[in-house]
Amino acid sequence: MSAKPAKRRPSMAEQADIHELYEQSVQNVENEVEFLQTTFKQLAGRTAYLFREDFCGTASASCQWVLQGPEYQAIGVDIDPDVLEWGRKNRLSRLPSEDQARVSLIESDVLSVETPKVDLLAAFNFSYWIFDERATMISYMRRCYDALKDDGILFMDMFGGPEAFEETKEKTKHDGFTYIWHQAKFHPVTNHMRCHIHFKFPDGSRLKKAFTYEWRMYTAPELRDMLLEAGFSKATVYWEGDDDDGEGNGEFTPDDKGEADLAWIAYIVAEK
Repeated sequence: MSAKPAKRRPSMAEQADIHELYEQSVQNVENEVEFLQTTFKQLAGRTAYLFREDFCGTASASCQWVLQGPEYQAIGVDIDPDVLEWGRKNRLSRLPSEDQARVSLIESDVLSVETPKVDLLAAFNFSYWIFDERATMISYMRRCYDALKDDGILFMDMFGGPEAFEETKEKTKHDGFTYIWHQAKFHPVTNHMRCHIHFKFPDGSRLKKAFTYEWRMYTAPELRDMLLEAGFSKATVYWEGDDDDGEGNGEFTPDDKGEADLAWIAYIVAEK
């Protein structure tokens, strides 16, 4: 009688959760919320309580926001029902019930969604670069303007530098996996770019194209000009400082010039 073949063990890639990997690789919602609140207080002279997270995905920032206290509320907006459901099951459900009640997740297009006016609105992880036509981008910015209270503030992130215009890969090792940022295509006439996120594991297995993005890479002057055209009174770039090794230290301050770094990430903060 022949022996039964050994049951194949699933690879690390097969067992992995791409949303968990993504957040471990590129998100630090604790630092984000601290930056949002601190900067809002400096500019508006008060505390922000009602937060809207556009392109919220798993809504981790919204969940972190309400942990500040019982008076804090968050609205997360995303057009993808699957990622919202993941967020409900894996992020929102972890909060105490009283905190869960202060997070509202809406499946909708950010160009048409209607929400109560908020103190602070954030569009992070470069997701708003999906609007590759200038007119559409300005339309989105005007929607953000209208969604804010009279002293409300819009926060966006952006990246740039010479390396951002290249077709290249960058690998970053994390505990238990390697994160690979792949700029697969770049068209200099339109600034259209196609980017992928891959993950590689110690057992040799991979998750290729776990995430794919089709964006127009906007420059800082373009974004500032469009925000002012959309009605904002002021648009300020917050540039990252350096640590002792010349690497980014995670601290962002206003800067009207920036540095000619090969690659950089910054925030743009628009006051109503």
